[in-house]
Amino acid sequence: MALLRLALEAVRYRCAGARHPTLPDVSLELRDGEVLGLVGASESGKTTLCLVASGLAPRTVGGALGGRLLLDGTDAAPMAIHQLAGRVGIAFASPAAQLSGVAGTVYEEVAFGPMNLGLPLSEVVARSDSALASLRIEALADRDPARLSGGQQQLVAIAGLLAMAPAYLVLDEPTAQLDPAGTAMVADALARLAARGSSILIAEHKTDLLARICDRVAVLDAGRVVLDGAAGEVLADPRLPELGVPAPAAARLRRSAHAAQLTREALTRLDGALA
Repeated sequence: MALLRLALEAVRYRCAGARHPTLPDVSLELRDGEVLGLVGASESGKTTLCLVASGLAPRTVGGALGGRLLLDGTDAAPMAIHQLAGRVGIAFASPAAQLSGVAGTVYEEVAFGPMNLGLPLSEVVARSDSALASLRIEALADRDPARLSGGQQQLVAIAGLLAMAPAYLVLDEPTAQLDPAGTAMVADALARLAARGSSILIAEHKTDLLARICDRVAVLDAGRVVLDGAAGEVLADPRLPELGVPAPAAARLRRSAHAAQLTREALTRLDGALA
């Protein structure tokens, strides 16, 4: 049985013109049907890791790459960029920047990628319909992409990726520029994709979102993976604030409740000693 996973194997990446590597030594894998969250302080290397995982670095952004990107056990280095795009889809923080700018409707935007693959029209239609339905945005099909809210545009961008039928999705802070309503809209859609068994690598500052949808979470610090494990365990780790990562609200509440209990017990003991 084939090994289905996206893996970074001893990856070392240095950006073009940089003296030191952004990723000194990273080994990380996204397994079939897994949602892997990626957190870390600003400039910890999250975006760079997403670019490497998608195959865009160093192909389109330059730089020097050591180690290997493996897709289902195959080295991605010899693959053409269009082959990679069919295996790994990537979305960035700015939804408007990802739209083609040439499509007059959401449906045409979602169909843009499969059409450029030269697929039969029936396949383009089937993929576009499926992508819109997966994110429950069929009602937007006839709308102008430029006139949508930020959250709606991000969903359209993700639908365009789904229509390409990639095995893996890489999402680099997909809610970073969205308001709470847009964040909730995208979070709900990602939760549905996760429930369907999609393989997703998602870099996010919003740990409440990751706590909701992720199976695993990895923490980056200075370009190295310093924590990697079950989402509940990593997101409850007391070291997160030291690593520049806010704990989810539930974890903060548990700690506050625990601290309050300890305070009450200490006061009770003090009252007993003074009695």
